[in-house]
Amino acid sequence: CLLQDVAAVVRAAEQAAVSALVVVSEQAREFRSVVELSERFPGFVVPCLGVHPVQEISPEEQRSVTLKDLDAALPLIELYKDKLVGIGEVGLDFTPKFASTNEQKEEQRQVLIKQIELARRLDLPLNVHSRSAGRPTINLLKNQGATRVLLHAFDGKPSVAMEGVRAGYYFSIPPSIVRSEQKQKLVKQLPLENMCLETDSPALGPEKQVRNEPKNIYIAAEYIAKIKGIPVGEVIEVTTQNALKVFPKLQHFIRI
Repeated sequence: CLLQDVAAVVRAAEQAAVSALVVVSEQAREFRSVVELSERFPGFVVPCLGVHPVQEISPEEQRSVTLKDLDAALPLIELYKDKLVGIGEVGLDFTPKFASTNEQKEEQRQVLIKQIELARRLDLPLNVHSRSAGRPTINLLKNQGATRVLLHAFDGKPSVAMEGVRAGYYFSIPPSIVRSEQKQKLVKQLPLENMCLETDSPALGPEKQVRNEPKNIYIAAEYIAKIKGIPVGEVIEVTTQNALKVFPKLQHFIRI
């Protein structure tokens, strides 16, 4: 968690020339904190609200999402809709320890479908998690007619990701690319025109089991530039424009 020293984290990000922080939620009880964070740092921290496929019971225990988890979440998203740049983090997570049965997987699908419908009605993009469920997630998004989609930290095969590219979806790349052969293979195949940058702080940093921060986003840009054989400035320019395409309301919150 970054909340204990959030002011220092935000200051470090600003000093690293980060233009804005898109902050996501995972469950309804976090919604107010995310919105308050955006109010504390207006024009820099911008919120997404959504229900993640894995719900935390305690720091040591997690479970697969259920439709009941939407009961508290959906009215709050409606309440805060004018403050949001997107719906997220939503998606599917078919990691066996979370979704070991077909019933659990189907309920995750139903939760995602309801949030796709909500995003369409509110005219907001989706920030999507797809761990161990790359193809099912992309297929469901396409079948439901989702158009503005950012797939974060995609862990599937490049060939599956290209199905998302053909659907017009974007993929965000975290600093953990420096130690992930899978992410490196993904970036080799993905067009830069379909990439964004992310940190997924406090996870997915350049060093395993070391807390990640938004200031590390430049590390992802540098490594993409290295793989693509292009200047890092080009990566930053194109991925920034891509972020504005997938999150058009960002233009109202920040100055770039």
